[in-house]
This record gives sequence, C-alpha cells and structure tokens, in this order.
Amino acid sequence: MTIEKALVVGTGLIGTSVALALREKGVAVFLSDVDTEAARLAQVLGAGREWAGEGVDLAVIAVPPHLVGDRLADLQKQGAARVYTDVASVKADPIADAERLGCDLASYVPGHPLAGRERSGPAAARAELFSGRPWALCPGPETDAEALRRVRELVSLCGATAVVVGAGEHDSAVALVSHAPHVVASAVAASLASGDDVALGLAGQGLRDVTRIAAGDPLLWRRILSGNTRPVAGVLERIAADLAAAASALRSGDLDEVTDLLRRGVDGHGRIPGQRGGSLPGRNPAGSPGR
Repeated sequence: MTIEKALVVGTGLIGTSVALALREKGVAVFLSDVDTEAARLAQVLGAGREWAGEGVDLAVIAVPPHLVGDRLADLQKQGAARVYTDVASVKADPIADAERLGCDLASYVPGHPLAGRERSGPAAARAELFSGRPWALCPGPETDAEALRRVRELVSLCGATAVVVGAGEHDSAVALVSHAPHVVASAVAASLASGDDVALGLAGQGLRDVTRIAAGDPLLWRRILSGNTRPVAGVLERIAADLAAAASALRSGDLDEVTDLLRRGVDGHGRIPGQRGGSLPGRNPAGSPGR
C-alpha cells in the first residue's frame, strides 16, 4: 500500500520540508500546527492544506522532542492515521514518553532525518532538504512490519536513505556528529564577542564554516540538548581534554603533541561521508525492526 494521504503535525523547517517533498511526489498533504501563523505560511508555500480531521495513511509528528509523546497519544486517540512517525533529534525520551502514555507502539516508527539548516521556520523549508541524507529509523520489538515499510516509503519519497539503528545508539551517535559540534561551534562564535573590529574584519571563509551552525535558534537547541545531556557531555569532555592538552603543549612549545591532534583531525575529517576516504551511511539500510 502506498502513501496517498499524509498529515504533518508541526510546520517548522523540518515539517514543512517533509510536506513539500511529499507534495512534489503527488501525495495529498494535510497540515496541523498550534502556531497558526506558521501553518498559514506553510500553506501559502504550497506544503498542503489545513487538516480537518481526515484519516490519512501516515502522520509525521514534527514537534520538539518533549512534545512527541503527547502528540502521538492525541493523534492515536483520534484515529488520525494508520502509521505514525516523528522527526525528533533524540529518540530515547520520546519513546519512553510514548510507552508511559500507553501509545500503540506497533504503529509508531521513531525517526530522525539528519538534515537541517541554520535557519528555522517554514520560510526556510526546502523540498530537497533531505536529498541524499541519512534518515535514522529506530523501530522497537513491537513495531509492525507494515508500519516500518510505510515509513521507509516516506524516507524514499523525501529522497533520503533509511538507516535502522537502536534508540540509545542513535542518541550517542548524534551527540558525536550533531549535538556536541553545535555546542563547539557556539563556543567558537561566542569567543568573537570580545574580538575587536580589526580582528573580525579579517575573518575568512574558514571561520564562517566553523561557526555557521551557531546561528541556530538557542531555545530550540536547549530543548534538543536537554534530551541528550549525558552523551553530549561525554563528547564535550573529550573535546575539551584535547583542547586543554593542545593549549598546554603550545605554551610549552611541544608542537609534536599539537601536530598529533591536527593529524587525528585530518583522519577524522576523512571519515565523514562524502569527504575524502569517507563512505555513505551503510548501517543496515535494510535492517530488522529490533532496537
């Protein structure tokens, strides 16, 4: 069975981008958001029309992580869709909330598209946002095979690649590749507040590249980080140790230690998918539902 009708709950950057991608594939999309201005703008952009309670094949919950469980419970009580997924950037807490609220876990496939922009809101949405990007799916032992198949179809329609991974492993992974890097970028950008005009006038593309993501919404990132505190803290502690060692080595003139960090940086950079030596996500794209 193919996705003919979809509901997107939450019309921010990710939700509206999902809606636009589905619309381009001929899917009838309905939109729902407590922020009526955001919903209205998403409709003007062609992302879909206002939801009036119609039953759909798939509901995509695109709200902050701490609200996913409540939205899922409400939608399931209404019988809004046959299958449900979310796009929250952390997975363990929303799944725990869904279990606590007694949600039907068979029809729920937790998800997270690894895509975004430094801008937020529906005006920043793009139908091609997910093209070529990994999209984590974290089904549990209760997940129905048909539900997983339908969410895989969503991922394919959006041009992304499904990667099946356990919820805990997902949260540790995004701490390393997304959440901690955002904090580091913010720390570098924050150091510029004390820079004088001459220094800032000499800024080049390298600084812009390093700090680009620091322009993200602080309140949104506070919510993201609050759901993944320990994994992010662990990564930051390791990075801080490397930086402290480098600072000490520079003061003592031990450039060998600094060079070692730089070389490890080259090696790590080469492992990023799409970079030299890196490979595209290959983590069981056709994996089983187990987490």
